[in-house]
Amino acid sequence: QVQLVESGGGLVQAGGSLRLSCAASGRTFSSYYMGWFRQAPGKEREFVAAISRSGGFTYYADSVKGRFTISRDNAKNALYLQMNSLKPEDTAVYYCAADRQRIATTWTEYDYWGQGTQVTVSS
Repeated sequence: QVQLVESGGGLVQAGGSLRLSCAASGRTFSSYYMGWFRQAPGKEREFVAAISRSGGFTYYADSVKGRFTISRDNAKNALYLQMNSLKPEDTAVYYCAADRQRIATTWTEYDYWGQGTQVTVSS
């Protein structure tokens, strides 16, 4: 089992940057595939990015490709999301999630979730 806690959200102007962090408890963080999702008010939870257990493979939603970078530090039990060139449509609650079996883009496949961190991008 793993517990996840996100941080780093906030209010930023369009074009700005934020770096989200996700701290994981337990000694088995490196055995999980990790992902970032987001959910805006009144909308479905959507996939943002995912990363393999070693960090050697990453995958992004088209809407964030080239602007966001997912990374992990297994020695620190940490997952990150560097967000650049932010747009108002990036406004959402951002969640990190852990999957025991595979790298996935569907939120229902993930086993563990953090509580979320709010990102607001003003125009």
